[in-house]
Amino acid sequence: MNILIDTNVVIDVLIQREPYFENSQLVLLASEQKYIKGFVSASAVTDIFYVVNKFLKNKKSTSELLKKHLIGSIYIAAVDSDIIIKSLETEWDDFEDCVQYIVGESISADYIVTRNSADFVNGNINVVTPEELLNIIAPE
Repeated sequence: MNILIDTNVVIDVLIQREPYFENSQLVLLASEQKYIKGFVSASAVTDIFYVVNKFLKNKKSTSELLKKHLIGSIYIAAVDSDIIIKSLETEWDDFEDCVQYIVGESISADYIVTRNSADFVNGNINVVTPEELLNIIAPE
């Protein structure tokens, strides 16, 4: 199952943002343990670095966190000229969200996992919260 993990979910884990940390961490663990094939877009990595570094105020710590929680745990999906062109041609209000969505299409995402479902209402990929994804992959 291919899952595009939105920027906010990764940031929740890296800065341990409550009350979202636990479910977001379980999503990343599900990817690390290969219950899902989790992706984050290459363009999101720069945003994640920026926000986490602003929070930590330490580039080395930020780099280490990204290496520990992204590299080897989550696939990095390419953002190339085709993705950008298609995003520019798609009439979404928010270009960044559109790029994320088009990346989701490029990886044949079954779901986009995010805390901001409204960001993706214009698309056809199923959008779920971390909690909803966890219930899908491991129903009680």
